[in-house]
Amino acid sequence: MTDDIEKQVAAYMLGSDFGDPQIKEQMAKELRQRLIDAKKEGRPLRVYCGYDVTAPDLHLGHTITIRKLKQFQDFGHDVNFVIGTFTTLIGDPSDRDTARSAAIEEKVKQNAQSYAEQAFKILDKQKTRVRYNNDWLSKLTFKDVINMASCFTVQQFLVRDRIQKRLESNDPIWLREFLYPLAQGYDAVELKADVQLGATEQLFNLMACRRLQEFYGQKPQICLTFPVLVGIDGADRMSKSRGNYIGIDEPPETIYGKTMSIPDNIMLQYYELLTDIDEAELSNIKKQIVSGENPMSLKKRLAFDITKQYHGEEKAKEAEAHFEKTVQNKELPDEIETKSISFSQYTTTLVNSNKPKERVFGVGRLIADLSMVKSRSEAIRLIKQGGVSVNGNVIDFEFLPLPVKNGSIIKIGKRRYVKIIDTDK
Repeated sequence: MTDDIEKQVAAYMLGSDFGDPQIKEQMAKELRQRLIDAKKEGRPLRVYCGYDVTAPDLHLGHTITIRKLKQFQDFGHDVNFVIGTFTTLIGDPSDRDTARSAAIEEKVKQNAQSYAEQAFKILDKQKTRVRYNNDWLSKLTFKDVINMASCFTVQQFLVRDRIQKRLESNDPIWLREFLYPLAQGYDAVELKADVQLGATEQLFNLMACRRLQEFYGQKPQICLTFPVLVGIDGADRMSKSRGNYIGIDEPPETIYGKTMSIPDNIMLQYYELLTDIDEAELSNIKKQIVSGENPMSLKKRLAFDITKQYHGEEKAKEAEAHFEKTVQNKELPDEIETKSISFSQYTTTLVNSNKPKERVFGVGRLIADLSMVKSRSEAIRLIKQGGVSVNGNVIDFEFLPLPVKNGSIIKIGKRRYVKIIDTDK
């Protein structure tokens, strides 16, 4: 029994970060004892993680805790995937410098469905309980909220770093933000949770859950927190709104290519948090990175592993071959998406006081209309950065002099290609 429990503790704690070694030691100790007690009682642990649905898709940052849920699941524990259909509407200030705007309820419902479907790329659908916290939080009375609030002082909230920064800069702090930890805490009460997973920056909220469980006569849960994943820009947290994300539902070539684009200095974090390598192998990879040993081969291994997780080995092999052909060898891919458009709709007269009138083709507007970038302003920015080429020639202006050839190939960034066919012909 001891060996099995130690194996579990090591697996669950790998990659965890509490910002305080004493808290980490305490949580490991409590986890070990809870596993022993549950074994004697002949029951699995009740484990959960909550996800607010602010976007329609899961990205690799979300998968850190989902993969941990899968570990608990593989060891036979009861896993709950909690979707914050109620808490999303409150907004959690713990993971951002400014308060999040209240989400639109209908959009939350749509995103919730998408989250549940994508989570099963990792979790076993038959063994996962998908829960929606609107089911219980919407039933609480004002008296319930006041009773929960009596467990905390205002000072406990004000000492938090992010709240302090906003106080110092005189930025607004909304009362509803203080209610979020109460709502999240009641999730743990409702689930009678033994273990909750979350991000390191949410530790305050998770510890608040422990306090509320004690208030309701329950044994306080063990908190396991993990670092926030850095986005592919190597600077900010991974976020769809920042455009520095890798979505788990994206095509295999996109997942592989985006992973290959990450800076070398965050490669180790990706290996640790997004793959199944053990501590010994992780240590070996760290030595290779520090010694400067061929980062390309290590990154390709990482990209293959991540792509394989969400699309299978064959698709990962195809994605690798696509990357080698189009990026490393700078060849055109075997298959290029074709779009039929009216060239005349993108042809305009460019008026410049220093030059005669010129008929031009609007590449910037075109790639925005084709949803290859989010907006025309993003298209212009990408063009100025040298990220767009037409028939192999990098362009530095959003308009091309006519004529533009029927069948021209536009390359956007390192991975996206489109062939344009003129419907006017």
